[in-house]
Amino acid sequence: MKTSDDTHVLLDGFPHYPEDEMLRRAVAFQESMRSRRSVRQFSDKPVTRDIIEACVRTAGSAPSGANHQPWFFACVGSAEKKREIRRAAEAEEREFYSGRAGEEWLDALAPIGTDADKPYMETAPWLICIFAQRRGGVREGEDRKNYYIHESVGIATGLLIAACHEAGLATLVHTPNPMKFLNTICDRPETEKPFLILVAGHPAEGAMVPKHALIKKPLEEIAAFL
Repeated sequence: MKTSDDTHVLLDGFPHYPEDEMLRRAVAFQESMRSRRSVRQFSDKPVTRDIIEACVRTAGSAPSGANHQPWFFACVGSAEKKREIRRAAEAEEREFYSGRAGEEWLDALAPIGTDADKPYMETAPWLICIFAQRRGGVREGEDRKNYYIHESVGIATGLLIAACHEAGLATLVHTPNPMKFLNTICDRPETEKPFLILVAGHPAEGAMVPKHALIKKPLEEIAAFL
């Protein structure tokens, strides 16, 4: 790796902890994230814009191919636009559940109990519509090819979900297919591909989650230490 004072700066502000503190913090974060659940019953309790902004700033700190940051977060709080998104999403979902998905996919979804009705898309205070940018660059106005787009946007989305959870917000990943209607509703260019919708807000009182979703694979099934 080539470095120079013209192209690089010293790593500054990176935290350094004793090993026991590192473990404590890692376990504490793990325990916090263990309570994260995908929620489909939301309260209409408001969430201020500055909370969502802080979470999106965290997402925007994610690593990306060539540091092009190929993402855009359209944060929808307007009741009218949320209604538009719900109607368009439910139209696609009806097609999905009436045959487009196929029996195997529907069988996999059965324990979760989902269907084409998505009332939470209007109830929750925020729908964060995430777009993947095919072209862009690190500076405004650049029109360069972006690299590792889906990997980069996926990482940013993971950070966004974690940031929302740390702020005390419930979330739900929603992926109607196709999602081109989001470009029109959110006024985004054709060069951006809708990635997913993240529903964010407070869980409704007495919200239920599927027992199936509580099943998490043990460490030995998801990792190997070689």
